[in-house]
Amino acid sequence: MMQLTRARKQKHSLLSSMNHFIGAVNNMDQTVMVPSLLMDVPLDEDTAMAHLKSDVDDMYSHYQLLKSLRWDMESGSSSGEQRRKEGLRRTASTSSTSSSLLSSEEDEDDLQKQFQFHLAGLQGVLSKLTLKADSLTRCYRQRVGI
Repeated sequence: MMQLTRARKQKHSLLSSMNHFIGAVNNMDQTVMVPSLLMDVPLDEDTAMAHLKSDVDDMYSHYQLLKSLRWDMESGSSSGEQRRKEGLRRTASTSSTSSSLLSSEEDEDDLQKQFQFHLAGLQGVLSKLTLKADSLTRCYRQRVGI
């Protein structure tokens, strides 16, 4: 019974979500042999991706975006060097004040709530990105007749 509960928790863990996303993008990358075939293919052709629309409006752009996000996740770096530098500046300016703020139990409870909120959000985003990668792979296979 304990192993079943642990297996269920692991299924919904952040690492599991990350692995599913990376696996889906790797599968997409291995399937899409000619990415240029995705250029100018609108998203509304595939109903599974229609509800996942974003600022990117064609399949090729989604392909590039998913590969970029996988790279960011695997390398631990962001695509923009400027974003990293801004983040370091913000961290340095708030680090001195944050140590004094963490002294009460209320702040620790707040940190736990914030962590759980962002963890759930990250898992939700990874789930949607995994759906996008799987859907793009299916669409490509249909277009080339696989």
